[in-house]
Amino acid sequence: MLEISREYLQVEMEKVGAHSASFPIFERKAEIIPLKIYDVLAPGANVIKQEMLSLGGDAVVHKNAVDCKVERSDVILLGTRKHYEALLKKLERADYFGLQDVRKKLRDYLESKKPAYIESPWGRRITFDRTRLMGIINVTPDSFFARSRKEDLEQVIKAASEMIENGVDIIDIGGLSTRPGSEPVEEEEELKRVLPAVKALREEFSQVPISVDTYRAKVAEKALNAGADLINDISGLQFDENLVKVVAEYKAPLVLMHIKGTPKDMQKNPYYDDVVREIVEYFYERIDFAVSFGVRPENIILDPGIGFGKNYEHNLEILGRLKEFKSLKKPLLIGASRKTFIGKALGDVPPEERLEGTLAVTVLCTLNGVDIVRVHDVKENRRAIDIVEAIKCQGRL
Repeated sequence: MLEISREYLQVEMEKVGAHSASFPIFERKAEIIPLKIYDVLAPGANVIKQEMLSLGGDAVVHKNAVDCKVERSDVILLGTRKHYEALLKKLERADYFGLQDVRKKLRDYLESKKPAYIESPWGRRITFDRTRLMGIINVTPDSFFARSRKEDLEQVIKAASEMIENGVDIIDIGGLSTRPGSEPVEEEEELKRVLPAVKALREEFSQVPISVDTYRAKVAEKALNAGADLINDISGLQFDENLVKVVAEYKAPLVLMHIKGTPKDMQKNPYYDDVVREIVEYFYERIDFAVSFGVRPENIILDPGIGFGKNYEHNLEILGRLKEFKSLKKPLLIGASRKTFIGKALGDVPPEERLEGTLAVTVLCTLNGVDIVRVHDVKENRRAIDIVEAIKCQGRL
C-alpha cells in the first residue's frame, strides 16, 4: 500500500485506468481543506458543526460554544470540496445566527479563482502558470544590499541586460530606500532617480515588464507615462492618498504590500496577536479600498511584507503559511532576498553572505505556488525556480 502525493493523484488515476471524466469528481473528494472562519455567533457555530458532521466532515469550535457560554467562536471547517458544496446547499435557508454571511464567504472561496495573468496599460502580460522572477535594480545610494545599487544609466542598462539574459520576468526599479530606519528622500529626488531609468530601460528593452517600487502618486504617474507596467507600493496605498487614483486611471497592476508603521520605525518591537490573521484582514480592507476607487480587482497582487514591521518569528511564520495567503485567490509576491531574518537564521551573517538562504526561500515559495519572487540575484534564483518547476510539472502530465 502506498500513500499517493496529492500532486500526483491525476497521474496515478490514469495509471489505474479510470475514466478521465471521473477525475474532477475524485479531485473534489481527495483532500481535506481546513477553512477558518472568524467570529461566528456561538449558536451558528453549533449549527455548522452539526451540519458538517451530518455530511461526514467536522468543524472545530470553541469548547464553550456548545452551551453558548461564549458569545462568538472562530470555526475551523474540516471537509473536502464536496462537503463544502453540500454545506452551501444546507445553509441556503438558514437565515439566522449570521449563517448567510458564513455561506457567502464559503461560496466566494469556492467560486473565486486567481487571475491567470495581469496586463499592463501597454498590453504586456505577466502570466501565472509558474513562479515568476522579479529582479531588483535600486537607483539609490543607500539600499541595504550594496550590489543592488546602480549609480548611472549605463549600470542600470547593463544590470537589466544581464537579468534578461538570465531569465528575469519583471524588472523592479526603486529610487527610494525603504530599509529599516531609513528616511525618505524628497519626491523630486526620487523622480530624478527613477524616471531616467524607466525611460532608458523601456527604450532599450521593449518587451520586459517594468515595475516601479514607489508609494508616491506623482512618481507612479510619470513612470507609467514613461512606459512602466506596474506599481509596487510598500504602503498598501496608505502613504499617498492620490496613488490609488493614478493606478485606477491607468488601469495598472498594483502590488499591495502589508507594512506596520513606516520604514523609519517599523522594526521597533513590532507586535501582533495573530500575525497571519492581521495581515489577511489588512489585505481584505486594502483590496476593498482600492476597488472602491476603480482599481481592477484582477490587477491586484498581494505581498505580506517580509521584514516590514515583522520580527524574526513573524517572518518565519509567514513563510511557513504561504498556502493560507494563496487562499485569498490573488497573485502572491514574496520579497525576502538577502533580508535580515535570513542572516539571523544562518548565524548573523551579513547581506553579502545570504545568497544560499535566499535560494532556500525561493525554493519554498516555488513549491508553495507563490506567483512572483522578488530577488537581487536573478541567475541563481532562476535556476532554483526552474528545477522546482520541472519537478512539479511531472505531476501535471
